[in-house]
Amino acid sequence: MSKFRKEGSKETPAISTSSLPDIVFMLLFFFMTTTTMREQDLVVRVIQPKATEVKKLEKKSLVSNIYVGQPIKSYQSKYGTEGAIQLNDFFASVDDVKDFIFAERESRKEEEIPLLTTNIKADVDVKMGIITDIKQELRKVQSLKINYATAEVDDLDYQK
Repeated sequence: MSKFRKEGSKETPAISTSSLPDIVFMLLFFFMTTTTMREQDLVVRVIQPKATEVKKLEKKSLVSNIYVGQPIKSYQSKYGTEGAIQLNDFFASVDDVKDFIFAERESRKEEEIPLLTTNIKADVDVKMGIITDIKQELRKVQSLKINYATAEVDDLDYQK
């Protein structure tokens, strides 16, 4: 006769972790390619005006953005509710526009400097005086390629 034994001391085999680095690198590569980094945090409110003739900028890497609008609520106690200028992540005055353009030129290759475009993203309610002051400062530093950011008008909005 044969004997049947109960083997209660049997252990479960170890989990193989040989494919774990492959999975980690695959996930890392996926998130690196699909994630876009936000360049700047807006500290001013910008609701862009609408326009019928809208054209997209060719190379966004050659664009320097100047934001103009009312400060967001958390900054209104310090900066007021009038139009304010944002360069990079900070509030600035009209006099700081020159330094901003010079810094942008310094960070670029020499052959890219003539192709640089200054993009003014202004709120609908901003007074034109601050925009004119910015344009005067841009003229002083020979930054003459200026773009005004707008939102595209829907056909229904245009007919109203």
